[in-house]
Amino acid sequence: MKILVLNGPNINLLGLREPELYGSRTYADLVEYCERTASECGATAEVRQTNHEGTLVDWIQESRGAFDAIVLNAAAYTHTSVAVLDALKGTKMRTIEVHLTEPKVREDFRRVSYVGMVAERTFSGLGFESYGEAIRHLAGRGA
Repeated sequence: MKILVLNGPNINLLGLREPELYGSRTYADLVEYCERTASECGATAEVRQTNHEGTLVDWIQESRGAFDAIVLNAAAYTHTSVAVLDALKGTKMRTIEVHLTEPKVREDFRRVSYVGMVAERTFSGLGFESYGEAIRHLAGRGA
């Protein structure tokens, strides 16, 4: 199984941005974690990050036929981007939504998830393990 792990804005700042919320581990640590977890499940993970909504939409559109599923942390675009929602609808890819923190206990605006409207499952509030649960789920090895 080939899994595309997509990350939206500011995920590249892991370890620097609000460590009290996101911890001290870096984006490079996240990439390594996702690749290792996929490998342990007999899958592969290609991990990407962008701060640009259009790039995220392009990657979602290009995933069809190249990957079997998407793990998506759209970050702030989770709560604002109809374009990301429409791209996911258009590809009809299996999609798992992930978040490092638990959006439901944060600011009110974070309670709306456009990604969640099409995602098969959501794993949130588990830090890096949100990604691990998503990868294992897709590989048939988890929740």
